[in-house]
Amino acid sequence: MRERFQDYLKNQIEIYKGIAFPVKSGPLKRLFTSKVDVMKLHPNPDDEFTKPEVGPSYRIISEYEQFFRTNVNLYAEEPLIIEKMHPDGYMLINGHHRWAAYYNVGRKKVPVNLVNLTHDADIKEMIKSAVHDKRVSLDLDEVVFTKGDEGTVEKKLMFPFNRMYKEDIRLGVPALFHNLAKYGYDIWVYTSQYYSMDYVLNYFKHYHVKINGVITGAERQKSLSAMSRSDFDSLIADTYKYTLSIDNDSVVRINTRTKEFEDFAIDKQKGNWADQIMTIIGGFNEEKTE
Repeated sequence: MRERFQDYLKNQIEIYKGIAFPVKSGPLKRLFTSKVDVMKLHPNPDDEFTKPEVGPSYRIISEYEQFFRTNVNLYAEEPLIIEKMHPDGYMLINGHHRWAAYYNVGRKKVPVNLVNLTHDADIKEMIKSAVHDKRVSLDLDEVVFTKGDEGTVEKKLMFPFNRMYKEDIRLGVPALFHNLAKYGYDIWVYTSQYYSMDYVLNYFKHYHVKINGVITGAERQKSLSAMSRSDFDSLIADTYKYTLSIDNDSVVRINTRTKEFEDFAIDKQKGNWADQIMTIIGGFNEEKTE
């Protein structure tokens, strides 16, 4: 069975070599795609799974095979993360070992989550479309989205949007983003999760704020992106004079050209998180008038 799959994997890579790439799928397509024919799924040629020097772990594949042979509830299984692919089918983003196990056990339909991740061309276009000459950067997973009690998170959206957007947003974030835009900052968020770009953009539109840059699957982006970190930094430096990096405890102001930075602690004893950030940033504007 190992040899059969290895031949299939090699054939898949050869067939689509030089002609396959991910393309955007519409919201309805993503909304109603929850199961896909396993034969329409194709490996990502840039993933370590397909590299001969790394390759699949057949121990992991075997463990998944045992699980799939006894489990018949598709919705109890973690979905594979996929993107629509040119010329046909879908490209695997996350879940290559599970895909191999599904293939080996003869599963026809498999659970999937169809997304539009951020790619190099998207990043370049977002930078090109910059509105201001300063930006703010926040971690969507650790700072913006949160698990909290009532009074610490933003009020849920009305039906049916509360069914579509399930993450809790930290209390004060929409107001903070609104005020940052007034102070002349573009807003960038990044996440290691496999959210679709437009999912994030549209979510915040419902809170009446605009996100200028979204980087999804950030950890994957680091390993698979053709754009080097220095290339990205150069593009940012050519566009933005300053980047503010905001986390739970501090605001770091970075000169994108010199890389010099200042670190400002958020004193939540003096007020809520968002209000304290705006106090810090308001001080930057006062510096200009002195």
